[in-house]
Amino acid sequence: SEVTGFAVGDKVALEPGVPCGACKFCMAGHYNLCKKMSFMVIPGERDGALREYLAHPAKMCFKLPPNMSTLEGALCEPLSVGLYAVEKSGARLGQSAVIFGTGCIGLVTLLVLKAVGVSDITVVDIAQKRLDKALELGARRIIRGDKEGAVAALMADGGCDLVFDAAGSPITALQATKVVAPNGVVVMVGMAANPEIKMDMGTLTAREARLETIFRYRNHYPTAIASVAAGVIPLKKIASHVFPFSDIAEKVLFSMDHPEEVIKGVISFVD
Repeated sequence: SEVTGFAVGDKVALEPGVPCGACKFCMAGHYNLCKKMSFMVIPGERDGALREYLAHPAKMCFKLPPNMSTLEGALCEPLSVGLYAVEKSGARLGQSAVIFGTGCIGLVTLLVLKAVGVSDITVVDIAQKRLDKALELGARRIIRGDKEGAVAALMADGGCDLVFDAAGSPITALQATKVVAPNGVVVMVGMAANPEIKMDMGTLTAREARLETIFRYRNHYPTAIASVAAGVIPLKKIASHVFPFSDIAEKVLFSMDHPEEVIKGVISFVD
C-alpha cells in the first residue's frame, strides 16, 4: 500500500543488490561499494528468487516496457555488468577489442561493444560452442585458447586497444596484460577464485596502458532496459537454455555439470 509507480501485473526486473543508502559510498552514487550491501543468494545477506513470491524494495524494481519479456528483464543483471565494463574502457568507434572468456558476461560485453560501434572484436575461449555463439553475435574473430597461442596471434596485429578479461583466471589475467596495445586499456571483469594473480605490469607501463576494474555495476538498469527495448542489444540470444521451474533442482545441477553446453540457463515460471 505504500508503494507508488507500480500496479499489479506490471513486469519488473529486480536489481538483486540492496544498499544501505546512507553510507559515504551510497551518498556519492557508488552504491555498489556499500559495505552494508545485501545481495541475493549471498549467504547471510538475501535469499534468492527461485520461488513463487518475493518481497523486494521498490527502489530496486524497474518496470519493463510492454515489448520486453521477463526473460530479457532477468538478463538485464549480467547486461549491466557488460555496460559498466565497456563504460570503464571508454570504448569508441574505430578501436579494436579482445574479450577473454565467452560465458554470459563475456558475451554481453560483446553485445555492448557492438552497440557502441566497436566492430573489430576478437574473443578467446576453449569451449567451441561458446566461440560459435560469439561469432553469431558479431565477433570478427575467434581464438581457441587451447589450440592456438592467443598472445602471439593478437600481438601479430599489434595488440588490441581494449582488453576485457571476463574469464577471471590467472592465465587470462596474465594474457590480458600482455596483449594490450600502446595507450590501450585492460578491464578486469571476471573475478578470480584466488585474489592474488600475476600480471605483466612491465608491459602495461611500457605501453602506457591503463588498468581498470569493476565490481558489479551501479545505476545501469535503466540503460540496460532502454537499450533492449529499443532493439539495440539482442539480449534474448544470450539464453541458450530455458528450464521449467518444476525441474529446477535437476537443471541447476545440469548447468553446473555442463558449462561447455549451457552458456546461460534461465528458469521459466510459465508452464
